[in-house]
Amino acid sequence: MTLHLKKLCVGVDSPEQLEAWMPRRLDRIERELGRRVLCHVTRQVPKRAPEILDGGSLYWIMNGRMRARQPVHDLREIRDSQGRRACVIELAPALIRVTAAPHRPFQGWRYLDPADAPADVGASDSDPAADMPDWMVRALRDLGVL
Repeated sequence: MTLHLKKLCVGVDSPEQLEAWMPRRLDRIERELGRRVLCHVTRQVPKRAPEILDGGSLYWIMNGRMRARQPVHDLREIRDSQGRRACVIELAPALIRVTAAPHRPFQGWRYLDPADAPADVGASDSDPAADMPDWMVRALRDLGVL
């Protein structure tokens, strides 16, 4: 059964800002590792890795709302420069926007059951927000229109 992760995207206010940041990150990782791969390093290693690798994604929470996801390609345990365990989460380079869902802050990452994951924006033909910019969707949702 597929399982997802969710994590705060600290210092990023919107999916557009994260997308703008990703090419620089890819370039830096390619210089350091010799591979063009997008990854995120976190301290805790998921114990349920096989479920995450079975089609799971990392859902990003920005400004108190779950806003985007990236499919997880791999999870690898490493040791940091102080010898502590860490986890490299290898991600697909494509950022997929999801229907904004409110979320409280937390530290680290958490598991996200697929039943609780927000739908991809535009996944349904009846999604009125599919062609709207994020700022407009956020304003309309805050007003209770969407």
